[in-house]
Amino acid sequence: MGCHYGFASCRRKRVRLLDKLPAFVIIPFVLKNAANAVPDLDLLETILDYKFNDRALLERAITHRSWAHEQVAPGDEQHARRLHNESLEFLGDSVLGLVVAYYLCNSHVSGTEGELSRMKHRLVSAPTLAKAAQQLNLGDFLRFGRGEEKSGGRQKNALLADVFEAITGAVFVDGGLEAATQFLCHALSEELTGADPLSAANADYKTMLQERLQSERRPAPRYSVIETLGPPHRRIFHVEVNWDHGSIGGEGHSIKTAESVGASLRGRTFLQNCSLKKGAPTEGHPAD
Repeated sequence: MGCHYGFASCRRKRVRLLDKLPAFVIIPFVLKNAANAVPDLDLLETILDYKFNDRALLERAITHRSWAHEQVAPGDEQHARRLHNESLEFLGDSVLGLVVAYYLCNSHVSGTEGELSRMKHRLVSAPTLAKAAQQLNLGDFLRFGRGEEKSGGRQKNALLADVFEAITGAVFVDGGLEAATQFLCHALSEELTGADPLSAANADYKTMLQERLQSERRPAPRYSVIETLGPPHRRIFHVEVNWDHGSIGGEGHSIKTAESVGASLRGRTFLQNCSLKKGAPTEGHPAD
């Protein structure tokens, strides 16, 4: 099924992610030279369904800052920034938002601003991008420093989402908006064509919880970090969600995720039982 962005070149039939690869390709041998850790960019371009005019952009897009800092003199931050992917990630984030917003406006012409915002939020969210990166096997091509490699950086959802944005930015710089749109049509095809207001709303418990409270003229929920555990590369945040007559906790590897978990735990009960009545007792927190 095609992704109809309004660009004629995006109407081509979607290429399945790894259909073009020979059956004997084994991902653990993705490095041409393990000693120099040079990824097989030919294979990566095949997976991305895009051939770079300037391949240096692709190399930079898959380079984490930890690798860049190992290649330069200590403290030479300026040189390291020219090697790693963070500026491409910044650019890709904006390109992704533009393409997704344009797609939603054309595919959901009667959608409200709130519905479009929720669908866009879900499509550009870190979990969605990390899933797409996993389907493209991007983690196998990343260049990490020794410390990040040992800590399991290739499996970290946050870093996978970051590299997806960086590659989007690199494609945009290399081939323009049309090329970036084609890439996103290829990489996010199922998510784009499957987007709808109801599923987006059901996944956004923070928004649903707030809207439900507002509909009963009650104060908006408040979120606060109450504890941070774990080493720097594997933080776990504990967040408390408070409203006028109750509270509940949530945890996750980012503050945003922990807030969503807390809102979903409370939101599911509220929405299923319709028990958001001012003064009603809540689980573990009796009414005043």
